[in-house]
Amino acid sequence: MTDRKDMPNIDPALLRGLTQRRMSRRDVFRAAGVGVGALSLGAILASCGLSGGGGGGGSASASAAAVDWNAAPTGKLNFANWPYYIDQAKDPATGELVYPTIQNYEKKFGSSVNYDEEIQDNAGFFGKIQPQLAAGDYTGRDIIVITNGPTLDKLFQLNYLVELPTDMRPNFDKYASDAVKDPAYDPGNKYTMAWQSGLTGIGWDPLKVAELRPDNPTITSINDLYDPAFKGQVGMLGNSEDLPNLAMLGLGIIPEDSTPDQWQETANKLTEQLDAGIVRQYFEQNYITALRQGNVALSMAWSGDIFQSNLTGDPEGLQFTVPDEGALIWTDNMCIPIGVENAVEAITMMDYVYDPKVQAQIEDYNGYICPVPAAQDIIRDVLDDPDTADSPLVFPTPDEVAKLHSFRVLTPEETLQWNGIFQPIYQS
Repeated sequence: MTDRKDMPNIDPALLRGLTQRRMSRRDVFRAAGVGVGALSLGAILASCGLSGGGGGGGSASASAAAVDWNAAPTGKLNFANWPYYIDQAKDPATGELVYPTIQNYEKKFGSSVNYDEEIQDNAGFFGKIQPQLAAGDYTGRDIIVITNGPTLDKLFQLNYLVELPTDMRPNFDKYASDAVKDPAYDPGNKYTMAWQSGLTGIGWDPLKVAELRPDNPTITSINDLYDPAFKGQVGMLGNSEDLPNLAMLGLGIIPEDSTPDQWQETANKLTEQLDAGIVRQYFEQNYITALRQGNVALSMAWSGDIFQSNLTGDPEGLQFTVPDEGALIWTDNMCIPIGVENAVEAITMMDYVYDPKVQAQIEDYNGYICPVPAAQDIIRDVLDDPDTADSPLVFPTPDEVAKLHSFRVLTPEETLQWNGIFQPIYQS
């Protein structure tokens, strides 16, 4: 058991009170196009049709990726991440916003960390640093966090990432969950270590659902999104990844194995839903507001959004369902770009957040799927937050994990066909 004295001196209630949703988290899919790579769940989740990782000929020189892992630490670290993705608090002395995990790392290792919440979408961030990567120069970032999918695949293919030293990540080897070890997009975690994961399922308002469908006031199935009882009260995600892949599950189609004929079958189902007036709106991010204001009764949703919405005072307690037919899973990954100047600090930080005590503090703020199972008891017993510790949105049950699926991986040719089938539905 971890004692409270071993934890940073931060009030967990304060951390939760400052929680904000990552408003741009899924803007990635509008910018990055289609073909998000698959996430392996090891022996639990059988993944098929997955993209390869860590290979391909690139324009960067091989020497640019060479790193001396025996070098002395420089005492500096530049870390680029998404907004609202690490624990925050207010400094009681100055009132300024601080990152307790970053401060504790600095004290422990004597390093100065520049933590920049600059990543708003994968493709846009890649475009920002690509000139330096192509030249083999330092991008000014030692750690970047990229979602599994086309941008990460491109970084692999162009040899823009540093191969990680397997002997410098003992916490990862000891504490990482099976869900983030040896992912199909990066076998052996050669280039990446997960930051957080999330689910795409259904968010719903219990009061609104009970009002509109009193004989069956719960949401359990993807097919609830098509129920005429909710005409004009359904939100769908307006992108070419979540929308078709989740809809396929409702038809009994495994997205990873799907064929063009099944894509068309799925599109026909979605078109019928639209033509019947069931869809109120295809959302990019603001479905949470629609749910909380009662403008929709249920919507396709991301797990972290629903969890954080409830922590920030939703009066009715929005619900998130992993449908009977399954849900989708994605992962944001820490990686080191070539040309790195502070590599030893980078791998040290990447492994540091896999310490269960450290991860517990991050997770108690985030509410996404935790990559460190041992953090659960610390969140419950030390941080005194059973709501987070017992949430299946943070620590999915084995039954729910077994129902998780990956996005369909597409070739460039398939992407054109896929877009032609699905984009007209939500862009109409």
